[in-house]
Amino acid sequence: MQSKSWLKAGLFAALATAAFAATPARAQGALVMYCGVQEEWCRAMSGAFEKETGIKVAMTRKSAGEIYAQLKAESSNPRGDVWWGGTGDPHLQAAEEGLTQEYESPKNKELHPWALDQWKAAKQRSVGIYAGALGFGFNTDQIKAKGIPEPKCWADLLNARLKDDVQVADPNSSGTAYNLLATVIQLMGEDKGFEYLKALHKNISQYTKSGAAPAKAASLGETAVGIVFIHDAVVFAVQGDPIKPVAPCEGTGYEIGSMSIVKGARNLDNAKKFYDWALTPAAQALAAPAKSYQVPSNKASPVPAQSPKMDQMKLINYDFVKYGSSAERNRLLAKWDKEVKALPK
Repeated sequence: MQSKSWLKAGLFAALATAAFAATPARAQGALVMYCGVQEEWCRAMSGAFEKETGIKVAMTRKSAGEIYAQLKAESSNPRGDVWWGGTGDPHLQAAEEGLTQEYESPKNKELHPWALDQWKAAKQRSVGIYAGALGFGFNTDQIKAKGIPEPKCWADLLNARLKDDVQVADPNSSGTAYNLLATVIQLMGEDKGFEYLKALHKNISQYTKSGAAPAKAASLGETAVGIVFIHDAVVFAVQGDPIKPVAPCEGTGYEIGSMSIVKGARNLDNAKKFYDWALTPAAQALAAPAKSYQVPSNKASPVPAQSPKMDQMKLINYDFVKYGSSAERNRLLAKWDKEVKALPK
């Protein structure tokens, strides 16, 4: 298991900011990018890279689980070049199954240890680009109207007054929701973890496709609680919506958002250029203006002031190798489909 000691090694110390200077260049070909973060950040990354290099970027935004499924479906005739963003578990599964390829960036030496741990676990087929903790966000108006205490723990989400008023994504399509599945099992043990998820099912109004969608729903009052990565709830809190981000009291998991080059990429040289560029402080500084508040992987990248303080949270020693393996991920997803999703409400 990986340790969270990196959090105590100055990850959240003041970091130097880096100015982004985009220089137009003559067209240098094309790049097909599969993007696993929010649309605004995807567009910022693809647009800035295109402007700086002249390489035309065709970008598609999907959840991490959907991108993994697409890579698998296209494995005999790859169409994508680079997969940027999304939780690390499906990146690790893709690496294990030979859907992505080895690459060592000259920027590796500038990265936090946790980002390189991901690269090593993937046998050089994926690298960490950001980190974020799992939790939930609740609509303060909705909770007050229900007359219940503000939820602070995973156990609080089982309150009967929250029936049909909690949202989370489907772990088959969403890396966020798979992270929840793996987190609960590591916190409680598999048997008790699945009992928790079955009890939680009674309060779920819908399983969304996108992992971040429940945060928006909570911010709009469409649901009382959205289970998400905490930075996704912060987005709406920052803009003044009545949503409060929570790091659960029992402890929680975290993600190492990742980047991989597709095996058989048609534009391999351009994929490597994007990979190297995406690891620079200048590229990673595009996150905050795009309302994305994850912790970046380059040691010199500025950490957005709004980013959740992960060093102040009770984080589990999330086992990325085990829960990112193809066999374990497939087993748990099949079990969740059969024992949780199939249950009547």
